[in-house]
Amino acid sequence: MAQSARELAYKSLIKAEEAGSFSNLEINTVLSRATLEKSDSALYTLLYLGVIEKRLFLDYVIKGYSNIPLEKIDIETKTALRLGIYQLFFCDKIPSFSAVDESVSLCPKRSRGFANGLLRTLVRNNLKIDMPNEKWQGVSIKASIPMELLDIYRSSYGDETAEKIAKYEEKKRESSLRVNTLKTSAEEIMAFLEDKGFTPRLSTIARDIILCSCPISQIKDIIEKGLVFIQDESSRITTQALDAKRGECVLDACACPGGKSFSMAIDMENTGTLYSCDLHESKLSLITKGARRLGIDIINLSRQDGKVTREDFVEKFDKVLCDVPCSGLGVIFKKPEIKYKDISIIRGLPSVQYDILNNCKKYVKKGGILVYSTCTLAKEENEENIKRFLLENQDFVPCEFSFENINSTGGVYTFLPHVTHTDGFFVAKMKRK
Repeated sequence: MAQSARELAYKSLIKAEEAGSFSNLEINTVLSRATLEKSDSALYTLLYLGVIEKRLFLDYVIKGYSNIPLEKIDIETKTALRLGIYQLFFCDKIPSFSAVDESVSLCPKRSRGFANGLLRTLVRNNLKIDMPNEKWQGVSIKASIPMELLDIYRSSYGDETAEKIAKYEEKKRESSLRVNTLKTSAEEIMAFLEDKGFTPRLSTIARDIILCSCPISQIKDIIEKGLVFIQDESSRITTQALDAKRGECVLDACACPGGKSFSMAIDMENTGTLYSCDLHESKLSLITKGARRLGIDIINLSRQDGKVTREDFVEKFDKVLCDVPCSGLGVIFKKPEIKYKDISIIRGLPSVQYDILNNCKKYVKKGGILVYSTCTLAKEENEENIKRFLLENQDFVPCEFSFENINSTGGVYTFLPHVTHTDGFFVAKMKRK
């Protein structure tokens, strides 16, 4: 029997909590296997991502209405309650009786009475909840962002910007498609999407990017044919800043899963030499498969620790990209599970990132370009690493870049999601004297 969107979301949410699955991979897997109508696919995605995004808020509501401590509620019942509460608060088109009944039916039989009573009491009380009096605790609950993460935003950007980042929500879930101009054109992809009934639009900041509110499952054919691949506008700006050209020798030092390597190879018109390296050899197969699909054959794959010098790379490259491992705090709106990771892990990242950057500088030819990027908004991983690098490496100087309304200052630019409506991203461009 075919499962409903709610049932699928329920199972995916339990899997996410028990096994720590990645939301984007889970969605793609479920939608590729399930036989759902377009509207049901949208509902599944909304409920699955929405419950993860709002988990702190949903649990706060449960705590306020439950006579059982949250930690004593089994995961099946807790997940069903979260689904019900999410629909009551955030799904205007779903009747309250439907949200309650459907969620209760997902519960184990032993807890249906408890769940039914909690949800119906919440409805009778007109969804009333008492928020914390302290401002930032209130911001944390409403935005479902842990206090530790808010503290990073506040220390990096000040209270006003931190609150705007916390309150930002990606309203339009658009796919960001990088056009493979080795095989097709933006005009042809736009026409294809329009024929499918979608309303695509060209990015105003990143060339060769098309934005479209279409589930990946609905455009598998053009992805499998290598006509497009997924790349956010901010990630594309990173490769535009590097500006890899036909015939050059280029290094992607931390390449997996490969999007930036593909983008640079296309910029190079598949002519020249591109080395794509990564610490994890098992992930390099992703690049092999992607390159084959896209018709790219200039990529040389190699397992390489970015912190360890490879002598045959020294002063070999015209351009080097260091898209270093980071905390991912700029993509929590697309991958909300990142919000709930142990924040202490972040503290050790800047030194690792700096070691990679400081090693990879050796690979840049005199007169060559070095680009450093992350998908985080923590300044200690971004500006502070660059300030230290430039202070300790006088042979590198900032290199300005500009695309439409994206203008670097001192060779650096931070994509704040509430300003650019992209992933949160940091890009720094430097030139070796």
